[in-house]
Amino acid sequence: MRTHTSAEVTGGDAGHLRRMNLDRVLSVVIDHGAPFTRAELMKATGLSAPTVGSLALHLIRSGLVRDLGAGPSRGGRRPSFMEFNARHGCIAGIDLGPTRTRLAVADLRGEPLAHRVVATPSGKPQSVLSRLARAVRGLMRQAGVPADRLLAVGAGAPGWVDCDRGIVVFAPNLDGWSRVPMAEMLEQSLGAVVLVENDVNLAVLGEHWRGAARGHDNCAFIFVGTGIGAGILIGGQLHRGRHFMAGEIAVMCMGPQYVNQDFGQRGCLETLAGLHALAARWGAADGDPARWMTDLFAAAGAGDARARRAIEETATLIGIAAANVGAVVDPSIVILGGALFVKAEPLVEEVRKVVTRIARAPLEIVVSALGKEAPLAGSLLVAATEAKRQVRLRLRKERVAG
Repeated sequence: MRTHTSAEVTGGDAGHLRRMNLDRVLSVVIDHGAPFTRAELMKATGLSAPTVGSLALHLIRSGLVRDLGAGPSRGGRRPSFMEFNARHGCIAGIDLGPTRTRLAVADLRGEPLAHRVVATPSGKPQSVLSRLARAVRGLMRQAGVPADRLLAVGAGAPGWVDCDRGIVVFAPNLDGWSRVPMAEMLEQSLGAVVLVENDVNLAVLGEHWRGAARGHDNCAFIFVGTGIGAGILIGGQLHRGRHFMAGEIAVMCMGPQYVNQDFGQRGCLETLAGLHALAARWGAADGDPARWMTDLFAAAGAGDARARRAIEETATLIGIAAANVGAVVDPSIVILGGALFVKAEPLVEEVRKVVTRIARAPLEIVVSALGKEAPLAGSLLVAATEAKRQVRLRLRKERVAG
């Protein structure tokens, strides 16, 4: 193969090289948590002093990097320090739930600037999303971020999501949510790129980023609340499946006696082990889980046979599901989250016992470190990743135009 000498590099080749060099510098800049010098950029990227100097100047002029001026002398010329301007733009996260929705605005590193929990609006999907978009804009004003600085939004929904098209195919616990173009609707309201994902998938991403799954590239998050689902990471990447339905363990059939019964009543995991099922076993009014679950665990601790039986039966079903996920995925850790596992250590311990009895390989079972905030953390991670891509695209255009 014939190679180009430096004198033979064409305009197209030179443009491609500039874009590659810009990406290399930008990756180092964004990931560098502390102030840095041009010399450090040269060492990290392997690029020459003139190239680094030119690209650093471009990043400073664009506002993405701040020039901090000269630092103390290290025995020679005083070095000039710079830092990544994480407030150059902002991102937003939306965790849409059946009753509560969590919202956040964050800088380009995903560090929250403002946070709010609101009652999920009622009405048709378009109305719901319009009201949530207004709430996001309100958070931006609260954080002092101009509207045109929003670069990307990560949005989670509790159901079957076609993330390639940004469509919520079906969300059983949201009224009227069937084939809802969530990304398109939010983009029209917010004027930024929106990525839509299943909420439990976002939860496992959040835990892997800043929670209990840090350092575990093969892991699973099992959510049990109003609904049941699982998010799975394999090799550090989300496993969504052919139809974006990987992890839909709510419909896992729990026994042959249920096979010929109607769907939803045939013994699927959600029917047998969700919050409604546990409330029924305990004989509680199916209201605020925080209240009746507190009573349930207190009764079990006091020796109430019915309470203990309700916990053991539910734990057995969830333990079977966790062990089955472990057998298929072989994760190093399984995180338990959702309303069922908030302050529910007795239940968690029972799940661990079941998994220990039936799992072939050792399987660590832990409770979510981020709790109810796990999906929102995942949405910010997804948005931050997309925002960095948007920044690269904009800088490339500016560089070519310049």
